[in-house]
Amino acid sequence: MSRIGRQPVVVPAGVEVNIDGNHVQVKGPKGELSHEFLPEVSISQEGNELKVAQVGDSRDARARFGLSRTLLNNMVVGVNEGFSKKLEIIGVGYRAALKGKDLEMQLGYSHPVLVKAPAGISFELPSPTQIIVLGIDKQQVGQVAADIRKWRKPEPYKGKGIRYEGEYVRRKLGKAAASA
Repeated sequence: MSRIGRQPVVVPAGVEVNIDGNHVQVKGPKGELSHEFLPEVSISQEGNELKVAQVGDSRDARARFGLSRTLLNNMVVGVNEGFSKKLEIIGVGYRAALKGKDLEMQLGYSHPVLVKAPAGISFELPSPTQIIVLGIDKQQVGQVAADIRKWRKPEPYKGKGIRYEGEYVRRKLGKAAASA
């Protein structure tokens, strides 16, 4: 059995959980999320705890047991606290600005790059070279951050581009190493 799957998910005050078979709906102060879990797992509520259990002992049930518990926990944390991903823009002239709800970036192209904010996602800019992606769905926040990073991945010679906060970019020496 999965060690992660056996742990109960604690439901904080202010979060409401509705379980209808394998369809779970979670409402909280930041919003509402719902997910249809696979039939290999069953979800039950006991007081202020949610428990996930395997149905049968098949390979699929064992594989999805821990995953289902983690998805359920992410839903509860998302509607209560929310998730964020921080990005850094490094490079001369590279910057970002908010245009309404959307994000406009200057990344060395001949035109500005406009990233539309999907439903449930918002952007914050503490400075023109820092982007914070906020939302209640952890998967969606990570995907939007990855899509923004794709516009200009960090390059290994000067380190210019968009990177996650704290990401290490391995640097190469370039031409100087060839002449030595």
